[in-house]
Amino acid sequence: MPTTLLRATARAVQRSTATAAMQMQRTFATTPRRAGGGAPHYDPPTGWLFGVKPGEKYEKEGWENIFYYGFCGSFAVFAVAYAFKPDTSIQTWALEEARRRLEAEGILEDPFPEKK
Repeated sequence: MPTTLLRATARAVQRSTATAAMQMQRTFATTPRRAGGGAPHYDPPTGWLFGVKPGEKYEKEGWENIFYYGFCGSFAVFAVAYAFKPDTSIQTWALEEARRRLEAEGILEDPFPEKK
């Protein structure tokens, strides 16, 4: 009986250390790691620029004109909006406020007297 008890204890210790070792090696991922497969996605070089042989005409794809007009159009709209954006800097506000106060005190003349 003591030998069976010793064997059972030894097996239990072995299993617990093996389980602890497996848990220490385990990563955060719960799914097994798999390598990618499938067909190779390598296009061998043809020696021609953009794959067009000399003498052949390049055929545009359907998305190219939409992309060119959309990109250039949005750039033009951005340029116009940026050129006409209001000046909201603190320096401009402070300069105008100082000019108003100096004109109110009579230290500085009004640059546009005909508007009043």
